[in-house]
Amino acid sequence: MQNPDQRKLISALCHGSIFFSSLVVSIGIPIAILLVSDDWVIKDNAKEAINFHINLFLYGILAAILAFTVIGIPAAAVIGFGLLICSWLLPIIAIVKTIENANQPYRYPLIWRIL
Repeated sequence: MQNPDQRKLISALCHGSIFFSSLVVSIGIPIAILLVSDDWVIKDNAKEAINFHINLFLYGILAAILAFTVIGIPAAAVIGFGLLICSWLLPIIAIVKTIENANQPYRYPLIWRIL
């Protein structure tokens, strides 16, 4: 078990990794933390961050497919804008929640938990 300050910092880094520009770097940070850490709270936060990355990627692909097949470009633009807002807002909320309560992992709403 790590001390609460280290737990807060590493958990916030997992959720904040989405703000790095490269997809490989942003998803690689929580994967590396998941493999290295022994603390269960940090591992759960890393899994949740990885699941969030995967869900954003899948929702983006779904919006792109829908844009060119079923609903058209205007509706897909609305979906894309919603994904953009969620990709900024939800990680900020996750960082704040993990800093407020270091003993409980944060769970993103409305995502599929693959890991």
